[in-house]
Amino acid sequence: MMKKMATVNVIILLLMSVMLGAFGQLSMKKGLKNKPIQINELASLKIFNTVFEPNVFLGILLYIGATLIWLVVLSNAELSYAYPLIALGYIVTTVFSYIYLGENIVLYRWLGIILIVIGAILIGRT
Repeated sequence: MMKKMATVNVIILLLMSVMLGAFGQLSMKKGLKNKPIQINELASLKIFNTVFEPNVFLGILLYIGATLIWLVVLSNAELSYAYPLIALGYIVTTVFSYIYLGENIVLYRWLGIILIVIGAILIGRT
């Protein structure tokens, strides 16, 4: 039977997974500005043009990396502990959407982020 990882290593991997997932989202969004796609185009050849747009493709690769790391996290931590901390990705994504994509973040979104941070702190203390 495999030995479980130290908690600090699980947290580091969890944060790596969150960051890769968040940056994957940012990369895909940036790429979709160049090659947007609509629901009726998912079954067409246009999906290949979109998927292979460099930023979209990078985002997909980052997401795959996040998923592979997440498998290690789930193998070493309780789901009820690890999964809520995925919400940290909302914070990273929102902050970098503002910085990197120039999106407007209204007050209520910032308040929501504060609540997410409080929740993550509470979960992390257990």
